[in-house]
Amino acid sequence: MASGFFALLDDIAMLMDDVSASAKVAAKNTAGVLGDDLAVNAAKASNFHASRELPVLWAITKGSLLNKVIIVPLLLLLNYYQPKLIVPILILGALFLSYEGAHGVWGYLFPHEGDKEQRVISEKEKIKSAIITDFILSIEIVLIALASVRELDTLVQVVIVSLIAVVATIGVYGLVALLVRLDDMGYAIARSAKEESFQYKFGMWLVNALPFIVKVLGIVGVFAMLLVAGGIFMHNIDVLHEIAHQSQIPQLMAEVIFALLIGGVVMLLVDAPRALIRYFKEKR
Repeated sequence: MASGFFALLDDIAMLMDDVSASAKVAAKNTAGVLGDDLAVNAAKASNFHASRELPVLWAITKGSLLNKVIIVPLLLLLNYYQPKLIVPILILGALFLSYEGAHGVWGYLFPHEGDKEQRVISEKEKIKSAIITDFILSIEIVLIALASVRELDTLVQVVIVSLIAVVATIGVYGLVALLVRLDDMGYAIARSAKEESFQYKFGMWLVNALPFIVKVLGIVGVFAMLLVAGGIFMHNIDVLHEIAHQSQIPQLMAEVIFALLIGGVVMLLVDAPRALIRYFKEKR
């Protein structure tokens, strides 16, 4: 009885060693996509009224957790029973990310002002868009983590992939929460200091830096989506990889170019019919 108990403890200890070592590898391999995830979601959770930032972020975080609950078991099952379906799923996700990225670039090139009602609607749409984008990025994160532990036992795979998924959500949205409340932190630092002091100047610097950081994150978030989408296209569509190799285009540039071109085509297919329908409705 005692020997069986100690054998169980030994098995658990070995499992934890495997999990610890493999989790480090999986975390390192997913770090790049996590950085993109941070930039994208920081951009999508910003540009709201201060009173709405945390509620919006909390709504996106809950959606992200639900995404992980769906994605982790689904991809583990697909990887075991139908691994050939994973690449088509990735490409479909890349089509959405390239569309979002191309849409963002179009918005920067041709900005337009919306009315008050449109801004109210855009908050709901932005939350929905952020959750959908998180879903696609989460698929990429989980698949990279899964590829890092594919040779290990099924139980170890489940533990590591689930751990990476949870840490990704908490880490990314925790950092996003800090970023969007940077101005409050600055006011808190400056409030109790004299105007000539370093503490006051540093606090006000944080306050004044937030709008610039939000703008930068918006741009970085758009290009992060394009990079993730372009990377998926190039790694899974041999023709694109060959074109980039033969033309000697740097990989990052090729990823952005392919994502923009494909995203532009998707924009034409999706947005052009909507614009025509609106045009004919207004003519009536």
